Amino acid sequence: MKESLKNEQIVLPLVRLIGAKSEQLGMVSSAQALEIAKSQNLDLVLIAPDANPPVCRVMDYGKYKFDELKKLKEQKKNQKVQKIQEMRLSMSIDDHDLEFKAKQVCKFLTEGSKVKVNILMKGRLQIRPQLGIDIMNKFADMCKEVGQIEKPAKVEGRNIFMFLTPLNTKK
Repeated sequence: MKESLKNEQIVLPLVRLIGAKSEQLGMVSSAQALEIAKSQNLDLVLIAPDANPPVCRVMDYGKYKFDELKKLKEQKKNQKVQKIQEMRLSMSIDDHDLEFKAKQVCKFLTEGSKVKVNILMKGRLQIRPQLGIDIMNKFADMCKEVGQIEKPAKVEGRNIFMFLTPLNTKK
């Protein structure tokens, strides 16, 4: 959160002043605005430095900072963190093992996590990446009741990646 200029830090020839009850007090010098704020036992805060002329407000700065921190905490609390689980497959995986891993991935997807599925191609298998892509597509087909493909299977060097997301994602 960026610190605002306040009280004696504001050295501008002319500012637009807004009162403590959000009333427009017009264009005044920064010294005069500071006097008005001090007479009400409040702070003068620069809220729009890029405006022409800059806008200052008479307010209780401590209360303002407290309310801003409270809003940030509330936003953070309501924010949903997306977890990414990972599942590794191999090019020579058996059907039963594939079903077992698909069941695990379906569990992750129902919990609301994204899943990164990858295959590491070793040795001679590197010359036939289409086999790995076929395994990935078969795997995604097994999980289609609870998840969908976010990024389809893609070969990058010795790896094949695919991302699955839950079907019931709320945006």
